[in-house]
Amino acid sequence: MATTAPIFYLAIQHMLDLVVGLTACAVTVGGFAHCLAQRPSALAALGTLPKGGWLALLGVTGLLSLLQTYLTAVALLFNAGPADIFLGLMAQLIGIAAGMVYLLDVRAGLRGMSDGRGIW
Repeated sequence: MATTAPIFYLAIQHMLDLVVGLTACAVTVGGFAHCLAQRPSALAALGTLPKGGWLALLGVTGLLSLLQTYLTAVALLFNAGPADIFLGLMAQLIGIAAGMVYLLDVRAGLRGMSDGRGIW
């Protein structure tokens, strides 16, 4: 029984890391795609980061999240040891936070500036 506990622990850790990673990828890619479709003047009118700032923040954290999620999936698939990359995990958490701020605050502000209709 003592030998199965570490294996079980690693499987649960990898699955939780995978859920966090997939969430981070979805949020950052969604925010990046929405930001890409906006005019730079609309973001400047809101008084937030410029369009290039949002694209850089969401793009870098999205790529690091994708890398960390890939490494976690490989570690889960091959039953390897922990795939801990602290920078990748922090990028995922920063990506979730930045993406949620963009989607919940900036996107809502952009929607309020227009007529409120559209696909976004």
